[in-house]
Amino acid sequence: MPAMRGRSMTAASISRSGPVALALAVALLVALAGCAPVRHYEAVRVLQDFAAGTADSRLKRTTPAPLRQTFAYTVAGRAHRADLYLPAALDGCAAWRPAPAGDAPARCPRAALVAVPGAVPQGKDDPRMVAFATTLARAGFAVMVPDLTGYRQLRIRPSDAREIADAFAWISRQPELAPDGNAGMFAFSYSVGPAVLAALEDDIREQVRFVVGLGGYHDLPRAMRFFTTGWFEHAGSWAYITPDDTGRMVLAYSSLDYLADAAADRAVFDRMVAQRMDDPEADLAPLAAALSDEARAVYELALNADSARFAELFAGLPRAMREDIARLDLARHDLAPLQARLILVHGLNDNLIPYTESLALAAAVPAGQARVFLIRRVLGHVDLGISDLFTWRFWREDLPDLWRLWRVIDLLLAERADDA
Repeated sequence: MPAMRGRSMTAASISRSGPVALALAVALLVALAGCAPVRHYEAVRVLQDFAAGTADSRLKRTTPAPLRQTFAYTVAGRAHRADLYLPAALDGCAAWRPAPAGDAPARCPRAALVAVPGAVPQGKDDPRMVAFATTLARAGFAVMVPDLTGYRQLRIRPSDAREIADAFAWISRQPELAPDGNAGMFAFSYSVGPAVLAALEDDIREQVRFVVGLGGYHDLPRAMRFFTTGWFEHAGSWAYITPDDTGRMVLAYSSLDYLADAAADRAVFDRMVAQRMDDPEADLAPLAAALSDEARAVYELALNADSARFAELFAGLPRAMREDIARLDLARHDLAPLQARLILVHGLNDNLIPYTESLALAAAVPAGQARVFLIRRVLGHVDLGISDLFTWRFWREDLPDLWRLWRVIDLLLAERADDA
């Protein structure tokens, strides 16, 4: 089992760089030439705030801190918990609240957004997800981040889609949070698949206006082949990127739901991870000998580097696990009934899920329903890294990427009431 390097599959982690503000000023000049200059300018400020993280930004200086509350809700008898982020006081509008109002007044949101984190131990409380939701609440969204307990355990399962659908069903039915029915989803990494499946559910399909997907998949086994071997195919040619260890970790821990002796196997997986964290080249064979037969099959697939062996090793996974993977595999679903517009963003250097998966997802929905933005350098999986302003790389590579990211944010802001 490879070492866990602490990679996030939630909102972006961005290198702090003062020159970023100057780069965004250049984007602003272009934005102001468009047909919606106010929104274009706001998109620049939102992008700048994403880049700033917890540091100062113009958006922070001009908007009060949003309100964040954790609350319980029920849909069709199913109980859930989530965090809700609301825009704070600007115009005195008495927005709906799930709990008694605090000291800060509130304004009505202009759209609702269900933000779905990836499989990370902190889930909705991951600091990057908190920063992401806070920024969009400053931009006028009511942002709901469901507490998906399986994600905290690095486990993926078909029920994830229904949990996401329940979150959307709840928030989209609150007229104060989703004015004029303006509501959509923003999903990261693995969560893009369950979010699309949620958007196909009969009870919400007509209401989901858009889904933004960052670093998602279309064919789940094909994505698994990549994050175990590093090989992917595009236009008849094969390419290799050294894969991130996170996918193997999620594979191992997701398998625990299907193993007869899960407690013992988990203990072995934990020791493997600890051993590799101390020594990335450590021999795990002695520990692997203590795994059950089913867990050993998972282990062999996770450590396999030969793309030609993937199908054989995948077939060795527990049957129930393969069946659930099939349920989560978008390539096995008819996406024609999907009503939501797709905005798909993917880094060409993504080392967890290859960019070809977003291209395939866009091709699987009705023509004209999806837009794909491929980020050449500044985006890896979901992490941004921007060069210094005084480098050729910034001007030749980073600035065009920032322009593409600005376009994504501008499209998202256009989904708000009065922005269409």
